[in-house]
Amino acid sequence: MADCGVGAFSLVVASDAGIRLGLRANWRQFALLVVVNAFVGAMVGLERAILPVLGEQEFGLASRAALLTFIASFGASKAVTNLAAGALADRVGRRRLLIAGWLFGVPVPVLIILAPGWEWVVAANLLLGVNQGLCWSMTVIMKVDLVGPARRGLALGINEFAGYLAVGIAAFAGSELAVATALRPQPFLLGLAIAIAGLLLSLATRESVAHARAEARDRPAQPSRSFRDVLIRTTWRDRALSAASQAGLVNNLNDGVAWGLLPLLFLASGRDLQQVGVLAGAYPAVWGVAQLPTGAISDVLGRRWLIVGGMFVQAAALGLLATVPDFWTSLVAMAALGLGTALVYPTLLAVVSDVADPRWRATATGAYRFWRDAGYVIGALVAGFVADRLGLSSAVGVVAALTLASGLLTLARLPETRTP
Repeated sequence: MADCGVGAFSLVVASDAGIRLGLRANWRQFALLVVVNAFVGAMVGLERAILPVLGEQEFGLASRAALLTFIASFGASKAVTNLAAGALADRVGRRRLLIAGWLFGVPVPVLIILAPGWEWVVAANLLLGVNQGLCWSMTVIMKVDLVGPARRGLALGINEFAGYLAVGIAAFAGSELAVATALRPQPFLLGLAIAIAGLLLSLATRESVAHARAEARDRPAQPSRSFRDVLIRTTWRDRALSAASQAGLVNNLNDGVAWGLLPLLFLASGRDLQQVGVLAGAYPAVWGVAQLPTGAISDVLGRRWLIVGGMFVQAAALGLLATVPDFWTSLVAMAALGLGTALVYPTLLAVVSDVADPRWRATATGAYRFWRDAGYVIGALVAGFVADRLGLSSAVGVVAALTLASGLLTLARLPETRTP
């Protein structure tokens, strides 16, 4: 991992002959990766409405902090996997890591089906974090490689659209299956089918490192950068990269709360499991659909104001949910939370791709995603602690305040990285 720069590309055998950048030139491979990422999103979507209820009803977890350990384990393993995957992608290629990610994903639903105790669910989510870290990172990096710089925001918007629309659909489908049958095993048998299908589709993908090399040749020469240097730049030395990392961390902090605590808050306020499924599915579904235009809009209008505005919308939606409104107001708030996240999520990835040279872009993307997904761990710890002491609505209110503060910090620190 010492060197992730120009020399790293030579370790991956790929021909540059006939390489063309652009969405139109690579639409078949791009479309296949879109479908693969939908299966990646569906894997995690199944858990959105079911696991918090499973922990409370089948495993008798009264402590919110204990219940949220499944999110903490998921976030920790995903964050570390992102960090390693970014550097490894420049060395061994993207496709191998994508396939490896699915091999980690196949056992996840099996472990949850067979789990005799909550620790098995936590272990399953460690594997799910590796699956998501490898598979989602590679679909992002491969799409950015294929399309080149001109339509980067559009490419990332399509990628996140497919992934998070699938999260929403799977969350709704999982809750419907649970209502019609039981919390286990039927929803997770669907998860096993999703994992196998994702693995088979990934075997049909092609390596994209040569496209990154082709883009790098058209840029001014830059020195090779070590893994440590890229990590430091992404963490604090580069203003744009560090601002994006901070905003990404808080974004996933509030997403972890939406995943782990909001279903319990809805149940405690008198919603049934079917309504919880609708609310839990509405947020990622709006998030997914809205990313289709927001990524493209950021190519035209720039990145900064979409990110800042999205964080303010997230904070307002969470603040409203903390008041425990009625079902229809909650549905509007969950949709607003999805819209705010759609403004932020693909645009932050586009910022990283704007700033990072193609020679070390995969490593920078991995470092950004490391800090972003560390938000799941921090969110689980903070929200679980506050919920156990002050209640669920107070925990959601604290996260709303943190999101607002992060939006203000992003406004102050993030420069525009794409001139309209």
